[in-house]
Amino acid sequence: GTQLAERGARLDTIMSVLGHESPAMSMVYASISDPEVLRDYRAVLGPGAVIAGPGAEALRTGRLTAGAVDWLRTNFFKTELELGHCLRLPEEGPCECDLYLTCSRFVTTPAYTPRLRERRAVELRLIEDARERGWGREVERHECVVRRIDTLL
Repeated sequence: GTQLAERGARLDTIMSVLGHESPAMSMVYASISDPEVLRDYRAVLGPGAVIAGPGAEALRTGRLTAGAVDWLRTNFFKTELELGHCLRLPEEGPCECDLYLTCSRFVTTPAYTPRLRERRAVELRLIEDARERGWGREVERHECVVRRIDTLL
């Protein structure tokens, strides 16, 4: 669909080739013709995408409904977080962005590796600071974040 849109195919042609019943479904492909957006889209939702995070398994195994996948294709880039994206659908309520490292709907890609490494370094500094202050629970919390980041990396 994207290739057809990029080469100037009419919307009704794209609809016919893809078997879509509504123009809105086919417009998804026309709206991802920007090379940067297309690259990001393929990195996460394209075949063979390299993704990590709790939500990655749902994408890999096809546990998302067709409606959920359609919604993600339209809204995925609006849900960017510091270290990845949120796959939370509207019916699931608001995203708990502060919990994205453990949220079941969080996914990340290799493009976020530099940010993940920077965040890991910050967490290591926070561990040392908490140790110096004798804040054992804070040490544990930051160590948990480091382990999570290590898993994502």
